[in-house]
Amino acid sequence: MLGLEHLCTSADTPEDLDTPLAADPPALAAALAAEKAVAARDAGASGPVLAFDTVVVHDGRVLGKPADIAEAYEMLRSLSGATHRVVTGMAILAPGAGVPETSSVTTPVRMCDLTEHDIDTWAAHGELLGCAGAYNIESHLARVDDDQCFQNVAGLPLCHLYLALQRMHDALGIGKPVVPVGPCNAARNTRCQLGPRLMEGDVPE
Repeated sequence: MLGLEHLCTSADTPEDLDTPLAADPPALAAALAAEKAVAARDAGASGPVLAFDTVVVHDGRVLGKPADIAEAYEMLRSLSGATHRVVTGMAILAPGAGVPETSSVTTPVRMCDLTEHDIDTWAAHGELLGCAGAYNIESHLARVDDDQCFQNVAGLPLCHLYLALQRMHDALGIGKPVVPVGPCNAARNTRCQLGPRLMEGDVPE
């Protein structure tokens, strides 16, 4: 959607949530993303490296990926019918840079009222253990308002990333990214209210 050539890879990092940074979820998510960016560079990635990490925050707890099926079910039951926050950390490591530039985006998300049948049906897809909070937004278990970033909950805040790439354009040595508002709206058959505001510099608190 940003119109940029890219390669996807995974980085083997600890993703440790049991740290003092857990008291500051945006800082935690940004630090985890930074670890991924550095690990990818150390593993041989060339050119600019973009890395992301997502955590879920609910009732004062930071939720990452569940360790097992039982924990996944416990997470989904606790999230059912409630609003939680999804925090995505973003790290951009420019060629030759020692450390990445980091930021984070937080989005409130409303979980549907989930029955045990709903959870069983989602579990049958086999993706429970691969998602922070044991769900992904594409599964329609949860929703965000049109003035919030759906793509941030999916794991990559497109408009925020676009602005960061524009700001770091010279250091990154990449082509000019495409404004993602239109492609995102087309893909989701919706009309985002947040994207145009961000493009105009009206960044909400």
